[in-house]
Amino acid sequence: MTDPTVRTAVEIAAAVREKRDTPRDVVARCLDRIERLDGRIGAFREIRAERALAEAEAVGARADLAELPLAGVPVAVKDNLAVRGESTRVGSAATPDAPAAEDHVTVARLRAAGAVVVGLTNVPELCVFGTTEGPYGTARNPWDPSRTAGGSSGGSAAAVASGMVPVALGNDGMGSLRIPAANCGLVTLKPGHGVVPAGVSDGDWFGMSENGPLATTVQDARLMLSVLADREFPGQGGTANPRVALSLRSPLAGITVAEPYTRAARDAAGVLMRTGLLVRRAEPPYPASLGVTALTYWTAGTAVDARGLDTRLLARRTRVHAALGRRFVTKAQGGTAREALRRRLEPFFEEYDVLLTPALARRSPKAAAWHERGWLRNVGANSAYSPFTPPWNLTGWPAMAVPFGTLPSGAPCAVQLVGRPGSEAVLLELAARLERARPWRRTAPVGEARI
Repeated sequence: MTDPTVRTAVEIAAAVREKRDTPRDVVARCLDRIERLDGRIGAFREIRAERALAEAEAVGARADLAELPLAGVPVAVKDNLAVRGESTRVGSAATPDAPAAEDHVTVARLRAAGAVVVGLTNVPELCVFGTTEGPYGTARNPWDPSRTAGGSSGGSAAAVASGMVPVALGNDGMGSLRIPAANCGLVTLKPGHGVVPAGVSDGDWFGMSENGPLATTVQDARLMLSVLADREFPGQGGTANPRVALSLRSPLAGITVAEPYTRAARDAAGVLMRTGLLVRRAEPPYPASLGVTALTYWTAGTAVDARGLDTRLLARRTRVHAALGRRFVTKAQGGTAREALRRRLEPFFEEYDVLLTPALARRSPKAAAWHERGWLRNVGANSAYSPFTPPWNLTGWPAMAVPFGTLPSGAPCAVQLVGRPGSEAVLLELAARLERARPWRRTAPVGEARI
């Protein structure tokens, strides 16, 4: 479905390359929309209005404009990736305010492709939690502003879902792309390890964190991923008829999955079957210890990221998370539990090419000052609604969130697609099949002006 309010990145780039539009005019309209909408949504920590317009002018003057895949496309960048000349606060008052000397490699690749960075987006402190709030604002779901956009790429997801930008850059260490994408009705892909340069933090949460796109269409996600990875992802993905397993059970014991999410996964399985794919109900052999393993790596990654920061300036939930994680850093560095999980799940992915699951177990929590609440309350809320994402950071395998169906509130529902290493193109192709069969409204109805 073509949303009349906002053009896709593919459409914008084509118009700029063909001189039907200019990068400066595109970015000016984008900034106007941000000014009108972000007071309600809270997507951005920093808006680069003057600098973005100047950079758009420079893109328009490039001799290679006609070859740029993202010519003049406005992008938002998650505030844990360096943007030259801007501070990287990672949602915290404890981080330095000094401007970055160089772009992160993924930001540099976007700019080389013709994209224009219009701002840095809000994240929870140190990108720890699945809700986005803190000293720089609260990122709300544009489809239901009473609810959090999710996290930790919550600001990036809110910016795209509200049509303030057509695409955004985020990253995913325990679901931080897929959780907000599922909340906000977006397409995202957490690539497998090594596909896109990481460099997200000190050690990338032991190699679990990956950078990836947030987009409103599979085509835009494919385009942006190609730029980030510096290689193409073919439309057919190399596997004509992948075998698909449908799983509805939470990987984490004791968590129930709400009916709208199980229904979405079942309906998505039906759509894929009607396209000629073999889909069977099958449950991966998740170990009973998965929750403990996930918590070990989750907290240990935060402990590493908190090193050298003034803990007095950290929120209570972050301090507790990091303090617990300090006990597990050495264990996490060894990687034994992650390797054991991979060995346990590999036979399942020899029988099936793709795993289809609900993306979430229930809708996101209310948008609130979660950073002022206790650690147990935060961990409980996060685990209860997003149990499906952590296993695939632990294994390092690719996983997508794809909009599919709606919740009773009218907000989007979503499913998750998971594949073995190197299957990004296969996942994108299955997502495209779902999109063609059940097209979704691309952005929330929060404004009318076109970008």
